[in-house]
Amino acid sequence: MSEFLQRLGDVVGGQHVLTDPQEMAPYLTDWRGRYHGDALAVVRPGSVEGVAGVVRACADAGVPMVPQGGNTGLCGGATPLPGRKSVVICLARLNRVRATDVDNNTICVEAGCTLAAVQEAAAAVDRLFPLSLASEGSCLIGGNLSTNAGGVQVLRYGNARELALGLEVVLPDGRVWDGLRGLRKDNTGYDLKQLFIGAEGTLGIITAAVLKLFPAVRQRATAWVAVADPAAAVGLLGLLRAACGERVTAFELIGRSALELVLAHIPGARDPLGAPADWAVLVELSDAAAEADPSSQLEGALTAAFDKGLASDAVVATSLTQAQALWALRENISEAQRIEGVSIKHDVAVPVSRIPEFLARAGQALSAVWPGVRIVAFGHIGDGNLHYNLSKSVAGDNVEFIARTSEVNRIVHDLVAALGGSISAEHGIGQLKREEIRLYKSALELELMQAVKKAFDPRGLMNPGKVLSAEAGKVARA
Repeated sequence: MSEFLQRLGDVVGGQHVLTDPQEMAPYLTDWRGRYHGDALAVVRPGSVEGVAGVVRACADAGVPMVPQGGNTGLCGGATPLPGRKSVVICLARLNRVRATDVDNNTICVEAGCTLAAVQEAAAAVDRLFPLSLASEGSCLIGGNLSTNAGGVQVLRYGNARELALGLEVVLPDGRVWDGLRGLRKDNTGYDLKQLFIGAEGTLGIITAAVLKLFPAVRQRATAWVAVADPAAAVGLLGLLRAACGERVTAFELIGRSALELVLAHIPGARDPLGAPADWAVLVELSDAAAEADPSSQLEGALTAAFDKGLASDAVVATSLTQAQALWALRENISEAQRIEGVSIKHDVAVPVSRIPEFLARAGQALSAVWPGVRIVAFGHIGDGNLHYNLSKSVAGDNVEFIARTSEVNRIVHDLVAALGGSISAEHGIGQLKREEIRLYKSALELELMQAVKKAFDPRGLMNPGKVLSAEAGKVARA
């Protein structure tokens, strides 16, 4: 094995092959502290050639590989499995912006660029890269693509899959596929890049991407709006889209329990409204035209919403500082939950029209079995994606509740499936939902997914134990 480690050092430099347990520790645990794994080494290549060399070395030695970006994932997709001697391939040193093409509205970046760095590079040429997440300062664009990240602006711009035009990928045998084309029309066969986006590194390692850019935003309007219930929120979304069109950039639903956790755990957080509201939405309009006045348009739409009974109170930000304070309430929900303690988390999607039904039926079903269950519901209602997290407020009760996660999942996920939804909207599958998808994917879907995996990675060395299990071709229940 020392010969293998020496070969890795020859490829990337000995200082970038970590074998000390303390140095490796941050790479072997996920952000939530839920998953812990083992590795022979953590390797930090600084170029695509370095990644390819590491992959070839691992393939020759039959050593499993775990690609890792910013390690901010929520499903254990970038954490090696325990007991298996893998090599973690950290892409953080691949952090160059290779090119921008203003006329083509594209940017070519390496996988180790933080999402914030990509946004800043776009802004430097007076353009917008619209993917936006709470972890954008630390998550890496390669991981965003590998999990098909969504975020708060999917409503207007789409998720990561829709923002990528081309990829560069190191395949499981070390060959490099150069698909870095900035084309919006290309009908020359299979669209191979789509296989790697959302695959969580199980088919290959994304090392660079050509991404879409958009006109820079000149004007924004942000509001926190109290609504009676989720049905009113859906009605308000329809009204805003009819009145404001594509200016509706974000539309986030926040349940009271989610806001209360932020108020309790995040210093400086303040309730935007004078009276507590069971439900609120965070709305943002944006426009590329300097002379646009989205604030007046938003205020006019909200006046109509009050008249129709779709909103009961609202505050419209009058400065960037106020807008940032409103967004901080939304973006700090996950951190507040982490501080509060363990919960059973769900990242689900249903058609927007069925969100009120899902929330009502799920709440009733869960409360019937676990009276007093705390439901923290929030998310991107504009694209049908809800984060639906459950816990008990008393620590002792919560330990027993968490132990019944599989029962909770059956209630939530069965209802999601019945409503034509998905049990993973934007966080991916990783280890967390690897077995769960076997209950909701058809046997044919699983067979096709396994066939793709086998075609690209016949030896199963690329991020093993993620997305698909060894038994994924079998349906776990009728």
